[in-house]
Amino acid sequence: MKALFKAGPQPGFELVERPEPQAGLADVKIRVLATGICGTDLHIQAMDATAQSMIRVPLIPGHEFYGEVVEIGDEVREVKVGDRVSGEGHIVCGMCRNCRAGRRQMCINVQSVGVQRDGAFAEYVVIPETNVWVHHDPSITPELGAIFDPFGNAVHTALSFPLVGEDVLITGAGPIGLMAISVARHAGARKIAITDVSAPRLQLARQMGVDLAVDVSTMSVREAQRELGMREGFDVGFEMSGHPSALPEMIENMNHGGRIAMLGLPAQPIEVDWGKIVTHMLTLKGIYGREMFETWYAMSAMLSSDPVLHRNVAAVVTDVLPASRWEEGFAVARSGRGGKVVLDWSGV
Repeated sequence: MKALFKAGPQPGFELVERPEPQAGLADVKIRVLATGICGTDLHIQAMDATAQSMIRVPLIPGHEFYGEVVEIGDEVREVKVGDRVSGEGHIVCGMCRNCRAGRRQMCINVQSVGVQRDGAFAEYVVIPETNVWVHHDPSITPELGAIFDPFGNAVHTALSFPLVGEDVLITGAGPIGLMAISVARHAGARKIAITDVSAPRLQLARQMGVDLAVDVSTMSVREAQRELGMREGFDVGFEMSGHPSALPEMIENMNHGGRIAMLGLPAQPIEVDWGKIVTHMLTLKGIYGREMFETWYAMSAMLSSDPVLHRNVAAVVTDVLPASRWEEGFAVARSGRGGKVVLDWSGV
């Protein structure tokens, strides 16, 4: 099969022929139709310090995908050949304390598709049946199905705290931050502000109905509060960027008792005002991946019941390129100029 491949610990990928993966007894083999390019994939392409700390080579990367089931193992019970599916990329051990207590997203032995085992930047990928998400809704296109993984990040982050009537600050208008706008609106938020320095991404945020898109190179979060007519600080924050200045500024502008969900991974240590966290009784919660599988049910329910959310999440995909043009796709994703980039594998 054709696959993007990293043979060793050097930057870059090659589009080469690789052996097709074989399905085990409890596995499902999927013909990949579309894949999303994630920030993790950019780290792996560059083979930077982040990638060096987490991947195993040789490796086929890629963990955001949509495809069609073409083969199932003898012990597979529910998934059928011909099903259109996405996949949960965190493969858990099932035996650690968290797994056995039903908290699989907190597995201490997790392996990630496209990171510690071969992934979906290929014509075929194999995952356990327990990680397969079958799409029964015909309105889920390959492009939308391919971004269920990052949409799940947005949903997991946004639904970490009650949002009805709350004022929400989102730092980082990347694809996940953009999707979080619609999730927060669906969940009942009052005012929603999002920050970034990318004019195209802030414009996308406006198209998705954010109350205020803030270019933090020209406007402070404090000024944004005044423009929104807020008398007090934000009630809930979603830190999506990992930028070293984002979390300290968010903390500075939270209401007493404010709650912050952190998805962005900082590339360097961040100094925060711990005195303010204590005296203002702030809550900081780390978010990783999706809840298995409560987040997946929530995603499907919101998309099927809220046409505006469905439209906005689908609109986060701004670039679709054939997989043969993967280098161009990675360049667009790295530029940060638009939304989500999807590679089309159907013609490979």
